[in-house]
Amino acid sequence: MTVVSSVDDEVIADLAPRGVLRAAINLGNSVLAQGTASAPAGVTADIARELAARLGVAADLTCFGAARKSFEAMARGDADICFLAIEPARAAQVAFTAPYVVIEGVYVVPADSGLTAAADVDREGVRIGVNEGSAYDLFLSRTLQRASLVRGEDGIGLFRGQGLEAAAGIRQVVGDFTARIPGFRMIDEGFMRIRQALGTTLTRAPATVRFLAVFIEELKASGFIGDALRRSGQDGALVAPPGAVS
Repeated sequence: MTVVSSVDDEVIADLAPRGVLRAAINLGNSVLAQGTASAPAGVTADIARELAARLGVAADLTCFGAARKSFEAMARGDADICFLAIEPARAAQVAFTAPYVVIEGVYVVPADSGLTAAADVDREGVRIGVNEGSAYDLFLSRTLQRASLVRGEDGIGLFRGQGLEAAAGIRQVVGDFTARIPGFRMIDEGFMRIRQALGTTLTRAPATVRFLAVFIEELKASGFIGDALRRSGQDGALVAPPGAVS
């Protein structure tokens, strides 16, 4: 669905100066993106294509296997927009909209582990596998007091391969892992809410940043985000609540 709306030429020139909207898509988050690098699908791909349609330009979707790589593409100037969780370390370089989706970060532990609540994991001697540069890596890096992080391309893989005490991940991925692989369980209590948002560089004009903020709010209110989630096999209830637009 494309909603026709008037977009100032200045916003188009600012956001897509090459006449093409370059979007960084993170295929490492299966809730937000699916498919292949040549044919990405899911809610983020749908949002990027809808935005390009409103701007009247083509969409160029470049896929990455991890959030940190999407962030790096934005930082290098290789993308005009990105889809990342809002975190202070990223907000120093990225202008974010309000979130369009909210998901949870949870822990997975061995089935016989004595760790039963999220707070239990922050103990001396507990090692937590995380995907390097992920939202939960950034969050845990600034909030853990006693536990330590083991970072890599696949945090759950590190957890299994190195016999770590826990791993962190998004609820849907961890739930799928524990359903498929015996000997592990998820701590159902989430340790963080991951606020996924549309972002662009801080060098954009204020009018451009506001346009993106209004755009996301329109997509939430119209049901576009929920429909896109359901089409890709995800829970439509993950849509974020309305956000303020200044």
